Amino acid sequence: MQNVFVNHVQARLEENPVPFPNTHALLGDDGGLSRPCLDFLAWNRCLFSSKLAKPALEKYVKIHVESLTRIIQAMALVKNENSQPAEVLESSLHVIDGDIVQAIQSLKETKPDQDSELGDQLRNLITSLENYKRGPDGWDSDDAEYPFSRSERQTKDALAAIFPGSITPSAARSRPYQFPRIFNGLWQLSSPAWGCSGAKRQEEELIRLVQAGFTATDMADHYGDAELVYGTFRNRLSPSIRSQVLAATKWCVFSLPTEPITTEFVLEKVKERYRRLGGRIELLQFHWHDYSSKEYLNVLVELVRLTAIYPNLVSTIGLCNFDSEHTVEVCEYLIAKTGSVGLVSNQIQFSVLDSRPLHLMVNVCAKYGLKLLTYGSLCGGFLSSHWLNQPDPDIYADSADLTPSQRKYHDMIINWGTWQDFQDLLGVLSTIAQEHGVSLANVAVRWVLQQPSVGAVIVGTRLGVSSHVEDNLATFHFCLSDWDMDRINAVALCTHRARTKRLFGSLGDCGAEYRGGPRQPDSE
Repeated sequence: MQNVFVNHVQARLEENPVPFPNTHALLGDDGGLSRPCLDFLAWNRCLFSSKLAKPALEKYVKIHVESLTRIIQAMALVKNENSQPAEVLESSLHVIDGDIVQAIQSLKETKPDQDSELGDQLRNLITSLENYKRGPDGWDSDDAEYPFSRSERQTKDALAAIFPGSITPSAARSRPYQFPRIFNGLWQLSSPAWGCSGAKRQEEELIRLVQAGFTATDMADHYGDAELVYGTFRNRLSPSIRSQVLAATKWCVFSLPTEPITTEFVLEKVKERYRRLGGRIELLQFHWHDYSSKEYLNVLVELVRLTAIYPNLVSTIGLCNFDSEHTVEVCEYLIAKTGSVGLVSNQIQFSVLDSRPLHLMVNVCAKYGLKLLTYGSLCGGFLSSHWLNQPDPDIYADSADLTPSQRKYHDMIINWGTWQDFQDLLGVLSTIAQEHGVSLANVAVRWVLQQPSVGAVIVGTRLGVSSHVEDNLATFHFCLSDWDMDRINAVALCTHRARTKRLFGSLGDCGAEYRGGPRQPDSE
């Protein structure tokens, strides 16, 4: 009996199609959608609910997608002519949004073949939705004013699923936030060796940081419970503040995955981090240990596509500890596969002691539009007045009372020069700091911030153990003059950047120290 009824409904719908109204007849006298337009949408709604066979369903979905695209285009014209549409029209737009979601879902469930006509129709619909959002002045509408968020996500998801490689994320896609130039760093949560504090004191320090304007925090999937700490804190904030508190975390691949690199595999890895943060990842940074295994290229393609399909899951993608050669490789591969670079950053070590990025990396970033997010810019606290006129510590002695960061960065000092050379550099930094009325650490951070292609510096935060909020704020109260930079560079880099070149030769390019030291370029 059910089959008879379904067949009857299908026949009636197909025998009595409701025509698409003329463009000039889309709106009624009340400012909302006209009766012919509403009847057309209702007919399609019934059609997609009537369990049509795959060939018929695919045919009608294509027709409906084309019609909905025309409706969106017409609505964009109305919106541009009248920035305050009638309330009844706003309600109708949400109906159209739901209709698009339903139609595209029906399409996805049929698992259609890669028909070029269908691909063009989906792209046209996405373009029309993006144009509606953008408006006449070229700027994207506020998210709260955009009625087709669901439609856009659903259509992009369908396009990516049916036509892998077709999504081209917009490099200029606007975001409702802006990354600050100093990030809080939570590496210190990976070990109690930096000191311990309770959840209450950790949260109090995070509140102080946010109140001071330090609204972005860098962490990783292997920094202890950093993602959980930050996610819990962020979700306790009011919605208006929470939306401006930004999370940068990482997906670090230290050994080759045993599973095939698929969209589903990559999506699940993103969801793991989203779950621990309890919300959106504003910047997901990708690290891949073994350059000889090229799977990282397709992983990055999938990650970039996900930012277009699931912007509320992950907003932007960056690299972590990629060297110049492989940053170029990745960018060129992404351009070939997606039409744009799609990345925003590379996180690397950069300081007055480790100036290797000046050798190649800053130019690579300038070419591809990436920003450097730098760590180690204070060398674990060695670049502070505390170490001025102090003897070289025995890093293995308990009496030295060094943190894991300081043990790590002591090696960088020795690679850069002698302890006396280091004292000479601290002396120059101290003199310049006194001239500006700031701390030595402020000058060290400022030097990095004023280097080409640097977007932000990560300053480690020992939550609830120590606080440097006020001192970090002073970084923005001054700029280093050319004379200041020349005096620092004379010691830090030496003539013709001799120290930079020597470090590059002994340690290798950025991140090489984590992969066994200097390496030869790939032969392929």
